[in-house]
Amino acid sequence: MNPLFLAHGSPMLAVEQNEYSQFLKQTGAGLAPDAIVIFTAHWETEAVTISSKDDEYETIYDFYGFPDELYQVKYPAKGSTKVAALVGQLLSENGIPVAYDTERGLDHGSWTMLKHMFPKADIPVVQVSVNPYRSMQEQYKIGEALRSLSSQNILLIGSGVTVHNLRAVNWGQKEPESWAVEFDEWLIEKMNKHDINSLFEYEQLAPHAKMAVPRAEHFVPLYIALGSGNAEAAPKVIYRSYQFGTLSYLSMQF
Repeated sequence: MNPLFLAHGSPMLAVEQNEYSQFLKQTGAGLAPDAIVIFTAHWETEAVTISSKDDEYETIYDFYGFPDELYQVKYPAKGSTKVAALVGQLLSENGIPVAYDTERGLDHGSWTMLKHMFPKADIPVVQVSVNPYRSMQEQYKIGEALRSLSSQNILLIGSGVTVHNLRAVNWGQKEPESWAVEFDEWLIEKMNKHDINSLFEYEQLAPHAKMAVPRAEHFVPLYIALGSGNAEAAPKVIYRSYQFGTLSYLSMQF
């Protein structure tokens, strides 16, 4: 059960039928995990915080100004205290402090994609927070601590975006900006070469890093997913496109 990094893009993804939503459907149809552990860019906490509940999640609409139909979407997945405890144990054993949350629902970093991938909402979901102020080495170590999940048929997903600068989006633009493409190309090259040290120093080494990642909350799920993958295997680009000129939908399998 290879870990994934998936771009969640605009909340409208939940109700759109396009090439990317079709990709998500096809990807989900080819997977049969016993549980899903998803690190979402839209839940930030100091310590790694793990949703721990067995009952149904509330669907959180953590956005505003969108069409009414989007606020009618529900994703009634249930949680798993058993899987939450396993995630917490693996992290704690590797010196990573954790906390648990029994109330929070699924935010749009999770349900907009899961709705397409697993539309029956019949697979337990454990949502996990991110801390964008941790170093990239620390993000990678969080993923590393969870490598054994894949051998237990648990799907780990990092939900974020590689190029995420809302001030730089150009509504209606179909062709991607060269700087956004160059940043992703650099990431792909370093991941293919297993050049982890350069990836850790992306702010200094990657072209257009400050434009692509003005704030790291959407970027760190990539490093968590990367760390959780097989270090010897080649990463795989499973989808790539751009919306509004700069918003990247680069998605990876590790």
